Amino acid sequence: MTTGTTGALPADLALTDPVAVARLLIRQPSVTPDPGASQLLLGAMLERMGFTVTHLPFGEGAERTPNLFARLGTGGPHICYAGHTDVVPVGHEADWTYPPFAAEIVDGVLYGRGACDMKGGIAACVAAIARRVNTGLGHGSISLLITGDEEGPATYGTQKVLEWMAVQGQIPDYCLVGEPTNPQTLGEMVKVGRRGSLNARIVVEGTQGHVAYPHRADNPVHRLLAVLDALRAIPLDHGSEYFESSSLQVTSLDVGNTASNLIPARAEARLNIRFNDLHTGAALKGWIETVCAQHAPRARVESRISGESFFAPPGQEMAVLQQAITDVTGLTPKLDTGGGTSDARFIARYCPVAEFGLVGASIHKVDEHAAVADMEKLTRIYEAFFKGVGV
Repeated sequence: MTTGTTGALPADLALTDPVAVARLLIRQPSVTPDPGASQLLLGAMLERMGFTVTHLPFGEGAERTPNLFARLGTGGPHICYAGHTDVVPVGHEADWTYPPFAAEIVDGVLYGRGACDMKGGIAACVAAIARRVNTGLGHGSISLLITGDEEGPATYGTQKVLEWMAVQGQIPDYCLVGEPTNPQTLGEMVKVGRRGSLNARIVVEGTQGHVAYPHRADNPVHRLLAVLDALRAIPLDHGSEYFESSSLQVTSLDVGNTASNLIPARAEARLNIRFNDLHTGAALKGWIETVCAQHAPRARVESRISGESFFAPPGQEMAVLQQAITDVTGLTPKLDTGGGTSDARFIARYCPVAEFGLVGASIHKVDEHAAVADMEKLTRIYEAFFKGVGV
Protein backbone atom coordinates (compact mmCIF):
# COMPACT_ATOMS: atom_id res chain seq x y z
CA MET A 1 0.00 0.00 0.00
CA THR A 2 1.28 3.45 -0.85
CA THR A 3 -0.12 6.88 -0.21
CA GLY A 4 0.48 9.81 -2.53
CA THR A 5 1.43 9.87 -6.21
CA THR A 6 4.32 10.62 -8.49
CA GLY A 7 2.22 11.41 -11.55
CA ALA A 8 3.36 14.60 -13.22
CA LEU A 9 0.43 16.66 -14.46
CA PRO A 10 0.66 19.36 -17.11
CA ALA A 11 0.61 22.68 -15.28
CA ASP A 12 -2.14 24.02 -17.55
CA LEU A 13 -4.43 20.96 -17.31
CA ALA A 14 -7.99 22.16 -16.66
CA LEU A 15 -9.56 19.54 -14.41
CA THR A 16 -13.00 21.00 -15.17
CA ASP A 17 -12.60 19.97 -18.82
CA PRO A 18 -13.53 16.28 -19.27
CA VAL A 19 -12.07 16.09 -22.77
CA ALA A 20 -8.67 17.37 -21.66
CA VAL A 21 -8.62 14.90 -18.78
CA ALA A 22 -9.74 12.01 -21.01
CA ARG A 23 -7.10 12.73 -23.64
CA LEU A 24 -4.38 12.68 -21.00
CA LEU A 25 -5.59 9.34 -19.62
CA ILE A 26 -6.05 7.73 -23.04
CA ARG A 27 -2.49 8.66 -23.98
CA GLN A 28 -1.25 6.43 -21.16
CA PRO A 29 -1.58 2.87 -22.55
CA SER A 30 -2.90 0.59 -19.82
CA VAL A 31 -3.83 -2.65 -21.53
CA THR A 32 -4.63 -5.37 -18.98
CA PRO A 33 -2.47 -6.36 -17.10
CA ASP A 34 -0.01 -3.48 -17.77
CA PRO A 35 -1.04 -0.58 -15.49
CA GLY A 36 0.70 2.19 -17.42
CA ALA A 37 0.68 5.62 -15.77
CA SER A 38 -3.07 6.27 -15.81
CA GLN A 39 -3.66 5.73 -12.11
CA LEU A 40 -0.65 7.81 -11.08
CA LEU A 41 -1.92 10.71 -13.16
CA LEU A 42 -5.46 10.24 -11.89
CA GLY A 43 -4.17 10.23 -8.33
CA ALA A 44 -2.30 13.46 -8.96
CA MET A 45 -5.47 15.07 -10.33
CA LEU A 46 -7.43 14.06 -7.25
CA GLU A 47 -4.72 15.24 -4.89
CA ARG A 48 -4.77 18.61 -6.63
CA MET A 49 -8.46 18.85 -5.65
CA GLY A 50 -7.79 17.91 -2.02
CA PHE A 51 -8.44 14.16 -2.04
CA THR A 52 -6.51 11.79 0.19
CA VAL A 53 -5.24 9.20 -2.29
CA THR A 54 -4.16 5.66 -1.43
CA HIS A 55 -2.68 3.30 -4.00
CA LEU A 56 -3.56 -0.32 -3.27
CA PRO A 57 -1.69 -2.84 -5.42
CA PHE A 58 -2.79 -6.41 -4.73
CA GLY A 59 -1.42 -9.70 -6.02
CA GLU A 60 2.12 -10.78 -6.74
CA GLY A 61 4.26 -11.10 -9.84
CA ALA A 62 2.35 -11.12 -13.11
CA GLU A 63 -0.94 -10.92 -11.18
CA ARG A 64 -0.03 -7.69 -9.39
CA THR A 65 -2.89 -5.27 -9.95
CA PRO A 66 -2.87 -1.49 -9.48
CA ASN A 67 -5.84 -0.03 -7.62
CA LEU A 68 -6.65 3.39 -6.22
CA PHE A 69 -8.92 4.63 -3.46
CA ALA A 70 -9.37 8.34 -2.88
CA ARG A 71 -11.72 10.28 -0.65
CA LEU A 72 -12.61 13.94 -0.22
CA GLY A 73 -14.45 14.91 2.96
CA THR A 74 -15.60 12.87 5.94
CA GLY A 75 -19.28 13.75 6.25
CA GLY A 76 -22.35 11.90 5.10
CA PRO A 77 -23.67 10.78 2.82
CA HIS A 78 -20.57 9.07 1.46
CA ILE A 79 -20.94 8.62 -2.32
CA CYS A 80 -18.43 6.48 -4.21
CA TYR A 81 -17.69 6.54 -7.93
CA ALA A 82 -16.21 3.26 -9.21
CA GLY A 83 -14.44 2.48 -12.44
CA HIS A 84 -11.35 1.06 -14.09
CA THR A 85 -8.34 2.40 -15.94
CA ASP A 86 -7.39 -0.84 -17.69
CA VAL A 87 -8.45 -1.34 -21.29
CA VAL A 88 -8.66 -4.27 -23.68
CA PRO A 89 -6.01 -4.85 -26.38
CA VAL A 90 -6.28 -2.75 -29.54
CA GLY A 91 -6.06 -5.72 -31.91
CA HIS A 92 -4.34 -4.82 -35.19
CA GLU A 93 -3.31 -1.20 -34.80
CA ALA A 94 -3.21 -0.82 -38.59
CA ASP A 95 -6.98 -1.33 -38.65
CA TRP A 96 -7.54 1.86 -36.62
CA THR A 97 -8.37 5.02 -38.52
CA TYR A 98 -6.51 7.01 -35.86
CA PRO A 99 -3.78 5.69 -33.54
CA PRO A 100 -5.48 4.02 -30.55
CA PHE A 101 -3.53 5.97 -27.93
CA ALA A 102 -3.29 9.32 -29.71
CA ALA A 103 -6.65 10.57 -28.38
CA GLU A 104 -7.39 12.49 -31.57
CA ILE A 105 -10.55 14.58 -31.95
CA VAL A 106 -12.17 14.57 -35.39
CA ASP A 107 -15.53 16.18 -36.18
CA GLY A 108 -16.47 16.41 -32.53
CA VAL A 109 -15.55 12.80 -31.70
CA LEU A 110 -12.73 11.65 -29.41
CA TYR A 111 -11.06 8.46 -30.67
CA GLY A 112 -8.93 6.09 -28.63
CA ARG A 113 -8.86 2.88 -26.65
CA GLY A 114 -10.71 3.63 -23.43
CA ALA A 115 -12.56 6.66 -24.79
CA CYS A 116 -15.89 5.21 -23.66
CA ASP A 117 -14.76 2.16 -21.65
CA MET A 118 -14.04 3.83 -19.45
CA LYS A 119 -11.44 6.59 -19.22
CA GLY A 120 -13.98 8.97 -20.74
CA GLY A 121 -16.37 8.25 -17.88
CA ILE A 122 -13.66 8.72 -15.28
CA ALA A 123 -12.72 12.02 -16.90
CA ALA A 124 -16.34 13.20 -16.69
CA CYS A 125 -16.35 12.31 -12.99
CA VAL A 126 -13.10 14.20 -12.37
CA ALA A 127 -14.43 17.25 -14.20
CA ALA A 128 -17.74 17.11 -12.32
CA ILE A 129 -15.96 16.99 -8.97
CA ALA A 130 -13.64 19.84 -10.00
CA ARG A 131 -16.67 21.96 -10.82
CA ARG A 132 -18.25 21.09 -7.47
CA VAL A 133 -15.03 22.04 -5.69
CA ASN A 134 -15.05 25.39 -7.49
CA THR A 135 -18.65 26.16 -6.58
CA GLY A 136 -18.56 24.70 -3.09
CA LEU A 137 -19.04 21.11 -1.93
CA GLY A 138 -21.99 19.96 0.13
CA HIS A 139 -21.96 18.33 3.55
CA GLY A 140 -21.29 14.83 2.24
CA SER A 141 -18.11 13.19 1.02
CA ILE A 142 -17.07 11.58 -2.22
CA SER A 143 -14.65 8.78 -2.98
CA LEU A 144 -13.31 7.00 -6.04
CA LEU A 145 -12.63 3.27 -6.28
CA ILE A 146 -10.52 2.67 -9.38
CA THR A 147 -9.16 -0.72 -10.37
CA GLY A 148 -6.73 -1.93 -13.01
CA ASP A 149 -8.17 -5.37 -13.74
CA GLU A 150 -11.85 -5.01 -14.60
CA GLU A 151 -11.08 -6.17 -18.15
CA GLY A 152 -8.95 -9.01 -16.78
CA PRO A 153 -9.66 -11.77 -14.25
CA ALA A 154 -10.99 -9.27 -11.66
CA THR A 155 -9.23 -11.19 -8.90
CA TYR A 156 -7.03 -8.53 -7.30
CA GLY A 157 -9.07 -5.46 -8.14
CA THR A 158 -12.40 -4.20 -6.90
CA GLN A 159 -13.02 -7.21 -4.63
CA LYS A 160 -9.76 -6.66 -2.74
CA VAL A 161 -10.24 -2.90 -2.51
CA LEU A 162 -13.74 -3.40 -1.07
CA GLU A 163 -12.32 -5.76 1.56
CA TRP A 164 -9.77 -3.08 2.46
CA MET A 165 -12.45 -0.40 2.53
CA ALA A 166 -14.57 -2.49 4.89
CA VAL A 167 -11.66 -2.87 7.32
CA GLN A 168 -10.90 0.85 7.11
CA GLY A 169 -14.52 1.90 7.65
CA GLN A 170 -14.75 3.37 4.14
CA ILE A 171 -17.79 1.55 2.75
CA PRO A 172 -20.01 4.19 1.05
CA ASP A 173 -23.71 4.78 1.44
CA TYR A 174 -24.17 4.56 -2.33
CA CYS A 175 -22.00 3.75 -5.32
CA LEU A 176 -22.22 4.93 -8.92
CA VAL A 177 -20.28 2.86 -11.47
CA GLY A 178 -19.33 4.75 -14.62
CA GLU A 179 -19.53 1.91 -17.15
CA PRO A 180 -20.88 2.89 -20.61
CA THR A 181 -24.50 1.85 -20.09
CA ASN A 182 -26.23 3.58 -23.00
CA PRO A 183 -26.71 1.51 -26.18
CA GLN A 184 -26.95 4.36 -28.70
CA THR A 185 -27.86 7.67 -27.04
CA LEU A 186 -26.70 9.26 -23.81
CA GLY A 187 -29.54 9.15 -21.30
CA GLU A 188 -31.22 5.97 -22.55
CA MET A 189 -30.38 3.59 -19.76
CA VAL A 190 -29.27 3.15 -16.17
CA LYS A 191 -28.21 -0.26 -14.93
CA VAL A 192 -29.86 -1.12 -11.62
CA GLY A 193 -28.70 -4.73 -11.54
CA ARG A 194 -27.01 -7.45 -13.53
CA ARG A 195 -27.65 -11.09 -14.27
CA GLY A 196 -25.43 -13.68 -12.67
CA SER A 197 -23.03 -15.77 -14.72
CA LEU A 198 -22.11 -19.44 -14.35
CA ASN A 199 -19.62 -21.29 -16.53
CA ALA A 200 -19.65 -25.09 -16.50
CA ARG A 201 -17.48 -27.79 -18.02
CA ILE A 202 -19.01 -31.25 -18.35
CA VAL A 203 -16.71 -34.19 -19.06
CA VAL A 204 -18.32 -37.56 -19.81
CA GLU A 205 -16.13 -40.65 -19.66
CA GLY A 206 -17.12 -43.68 -21.75
CA THR A 207 -15.57 -46.85 -23.06
CA GLN A 208 -13.71 -46.72 -26.36
CA GLY A 209 -14.59 -49.24 -29.04
CA HIS A 210 -15.24 -50.03 -32.68
CA VAL A 211 -18.36 -48.50 -34.17
CA ALA A 212 -19.32 -51.90 -35.61
CA TYR A 213 -19.52 -53.34 -32.09
CA PRO A 214 -21.31 -50.69 -30.05
CA HIS A 215 -22.38 -53.25 -27.43
CA ARG A 216 -18.72 -53.58 -26.45
CA ALA A 217 -18.34 -49.81 -25.89
CA ASP A 218 -20.05 -47.00 -24.00
CA ASN A 219 -20.44 -43.96 -26.23
CA PRO A 220 -19.87 -40.78 -24.14
CA VAL A 221 -21.09 -38.56 -26.98
CA HIS A 222 -24.59 -40.03 -26.78
CA ARG A 223 -24.64 -39.56 -23.01
CA LEU A 224 -23.37 -36.00 -23.27
CA LEU A 225 -26.00 -35.15 -25.90
CA ALA A 226 -28.67 -36.54 -23.59
CA VAL A 227 -27.39 -34.31 -20.80
CA LEU A 228 -27.42 -31.24 -23.02
CA ASP A 229 -30.88 -32.07 -24.38
CA ALA A 230 -32.21 -32.34 -20.83
CA LEU A 231 -30.60 -29.07 -19.79
CA ARG A 232 -32.06 -27.29 -22.79
CA ALA A 233 -35.48 -28.99 -22.80
CA ILE A 234 -37.33 -26.56 -20.55
CA PRO A 235 -36.69 -22.80 -20.21
CA LEU A 236 -35.12 -21.90 -16.89
CA ASP A 237 -37.77 -19.22 -16.38
CA HIS A 238 -39.74 -16.54 -18.19
CA GLY A 239 -38.13 -13.52 -16.58
CA SER A 240 -38.99 -11.49 -13.51
CA GLU A 241 -40.07 -7.92 -12.82
CA TYR A 242 -36.72 -6.30 -13.63
CA PHE A 243 -34.92 -9.17 -15.40
CA GLU A 244 -35.21 -10.87 -18.74
CA SER A 245 -35.34 -14.66 -19.01
CA SER A 246 -32.30 -16.62 -17.91
CA SER A 247 -30.31 -18.09 -20.78
CA LEU A 248 -28.31 -21.32 -21.07
CA GLN A 249 -25.93 -21.39 -24.03
CA VAL A 250 -23.70 -24.31 -25.01
CA THR A 251 -20.40 -22.72 -26.00
CA SER A 252 -18.29 -25.75 -26.92
CA LEU A 253 -18.67 -29.45 -27.75
CA ASP A 254 -15.41 -31.38 -28.14
CA VAL A 255 -14.52 -35.00 -28.68
CA GLY A 256 -11.11 -34.86 -30.38
CA ASN A 257 -11.83 -37.91 -32.49
CA THR A 258 -10.18 -38.00 -35.92
CA ALA A 259 -11.31 -41.54 -36.82
CA SER A 260 -14.67 -42.34 -38.42
CA ASN A 261 -14.85 -45.92 -37.09
CA LEU A 262 -13.98 -45.25 -33.45
CA ILE A 263 -16.29 -44.67 -30.52
CA PRO A 264 -14.35 -42.19 -28.39
CA ALA A 265 -13.57 -42.67 -24.73
CA ARG A 266 -14.37 -39.12 -23.70
CA ALA A 267 -16.57 -36.15 -24.64
CA GLU A 268 -16.64 -32.65 -23.21
CA ALA A 269 -18.99 -29.68 -23.36
CA ARG A 270 -18.85 -26.16 -21.98
CA LEU A 271 -21.80 -23.91 -21.28
CA ASN A 272 -22.69 -20.57 -19.79
CA ILE A 273 -25.83 -19.58 -17.90
CA ARG A 274 -26.76 -15.92 -17.51
CA PHE A 275 -29.33 -16.06 -14.74
CA ASN A 276 -31.75 -13.63 -13.15
CA ASP A 277 -32.87 -13.12 -9.55
CA LEU A 278 -35.01 -16.28 -9.60
CA HIS A 279 -31.87 -18.41 -9.26
CA THR A 280 -28.59 -18.67 -7.39
CA GLY A 281 -25.34 -19.95 -8.78
CA ALA A 282 -25.25 -22.77 -6.23
CA ALA A 283 -28.75 -23.96 -7.14
CA LEU A 284 -27.93 -23.99 -10.86
CA LYS A 285 -24.70 -25.86 -10.20
CA GLY A 286 -26.64 -28.48 -8.27
CA TRP A 287 -29.21 -28.76 -11.07
CA ILE A 288 -26.52 -29.42 -13.68
CA GLU A 289 -24.94 -32.10 -11.47
CA THR A 290 -28.33 -33.78 -10.94
CA VAL A 291 -29.07 -33.90 -14.68
CA CYS A 292 -25.62 -35.31 -15.36
CA ALA A 293 -26.11 -38.01 -12.73
CA GLN A 294 -29.36 -39.05 -14.43
CA HIS A 295 -27.99 -39.32 -17.96
CA ALA A 296 -24.24 -39.79 -17.53
CA PRO A 297 -23.35 -41.17 -14.08
CA ARG A 298 -19.64 -41.11 -14.89
CA ALA A 299 -19.69 -37.41 -15.81
CA ARG A 300 -17.53 -34.85 -14.08
CA VAL A 301 -18.84 -31.30 -13.65
CA GLU A 302 -16.68 -28.26 -13.01
CA SER A 303 -18.52 -25.00 -12.34
CA ARG A 304 -17.36 -21.43 -11.78
CA ILE A 305 -19.73 -18.68 -10.69
CA SER A 306 -18.28 -15.35 -11.78
CA GLY A 307 -21.10 -13.38 -10.19
CA GLU A 308 -24.55 -13.72 -8.67
CA SER A 309 -27.47 -11.70 -9.97
CA PHE A 310 -28.20 -8.53 -8.05
CA PHE A 311 -30.76 -5.76 -8.07
CA ALA A 312 -30.72 -2.36 -6.36
CA PRO A 313 -34.30 -1.15 -5.74
CA PRO A 314 -34.68 2.45 -6.91
CA GLY A 315 -34.41 4.90 -4.01
CA GLN A 316 -33.69 8.57 -3.42
CA GLU A 317 -30.27 8.46 -5.08
CA MET A 318 -31.75 6.87 -8.19
CA ALA A 319 -34.45 9.54 -8.31
CA VAL A 320 -31.75 12.23 -8.19
CA LEU A 321 -29.76 10.49 -10.93
CA GLN A 322 -32.80 10.07 -13.17
CA GLN A 323 -33.75 13.71 -12.74
CA ALA A 324 -30.21 14.83 -13.56
CA ILE A 325 -30.23 12.71 -16.73
CA THR A 326 -33.59 14.08 -17.80
CA ASP A 327 -32.61 17.68 -17.09
CA VAL A 328 -29.45 17.39 -19.23
CA THR A 329 -30.60 15.08 -22.04
CA GLY A 330 -34.39 15.44 -22.10
CA LEU A 331 -34.72 11.64 -21.88
CA THR A 332 -36.24 9.43 -19.20
CA PRO A 333 -33.74 6.60 -18.75
CA LYS A 334 -34.86 2.98 -18.71
CA LEU A 335 -33.91 1.02 -15.59
CA ASP A 336 -32.22 -2.07 -16.99
CA THR A 337 -30.47 -5.25 -15.80
CA GLY A 338 -29.35 -6.75 -19.12
CA GLY A 339 -25.94 -7.14 -20.70
CA GLY A 340 -22.81 -8.70 -19.30
CA THR A 341 -21.26 -8.53 -15.87
CA SER A 342 -19.36 -5.64 -14.31
CA ASP A 343 -17.58 -4.92 -11.05
CA ALA A 344 -20.92 -3.68 -9.72
CA ARG A 345 -21.56 -7.34 -8.85
CA PHE A 346 -18.92 -7.06 -6.13
CA ILE A 347 -20.04 -3.65 -4.90
CA ALA A 348 -23.66 -4.80 -4.52
CA ARG A 349 -22.56 -7.01 -1.62
CA TYR A 350 -21.64 -3.90 0.37
CA CYS A 351 -24.01 -1.07 -0.59
CA PRO A 352 -26.66 -0.01 -3.14
CA VAL A 353 -25.17 0.52 -6.59
CA ALA A 354 -26.21 1.78 -10.02
CA GLU A 355 -24.33 2.20 -13.29
CA PHE A 356 -24.42 5.08 -15.71
CA GLY A 357 -21.85 6.28 -18.22
CA LEU A 358 -21.25 7.06 -21.87
CA VAL A 359 -22.65 5.44 -25.01
CA GLY A 360 -21.18 1.95 -25.31
CA ALA A 361 -21.75 1.14 -28.98
CA SER A 362 -17.99 1.17 -29.75
CA ILE A 363 -16.61 -0.57 -26.65
CA HIS A 364 -13.86 -3.12 -27.38
CA LYS A 365 -14.03 -2.24 -31.09
CA VAL A 366 -11.55 -0.74 -33.52
CA ASP A 367 -11.92 3.06 -33.49
CA GLU A 368 -13.49 3.14 -30.03
CA HIS A 369 -14.81 6.64 -29.52
CA ALA A 370 -16.96 9.05 -27.53
CA ALA A 371 -18.72 12.19 -28.68
CA VAL A 372 -17.22 15.32 -27.15
CA ALA A 373 -20.72 16.68 -26.60
CA ASP A 374 -21.67 13.53 -24.68
CA MET A 375 -18.66 13.90 -22.42
CA GLU A 376 -19.77 17.41 -21.48
CA LYS A 377 -23.33 16.22 -20.90
CA LEU A 378 -22.14 13.33 -18.75
CA THR A 379 -20.06 15.74 -16.69
CA ARG A 380 -23.11 17.93 -16.11
CA ILE A 381 -25.18 14.87 -15.14
CA TYR A 382 -22.56 13.71 -12.62
CA GLU A 383 -22.23 17.25 -11.27
CA ALA A 384 -25.99 17.54 -10.77
CA PHE A 385 -26.12 14.09 -9.19
CA PHE A 386 -23.35 14.85 -6.71
CA LYS A 387 -24.98 18.14 -5.79
CA GLY A 388 -28.41 16.53 -5.50
CA VAL A 389 -27.24 13.87 -3.04
CA GLY A 390 -25.36 16.37 -0.90
CA VAL A 391 -21.77 16.09 -2.08
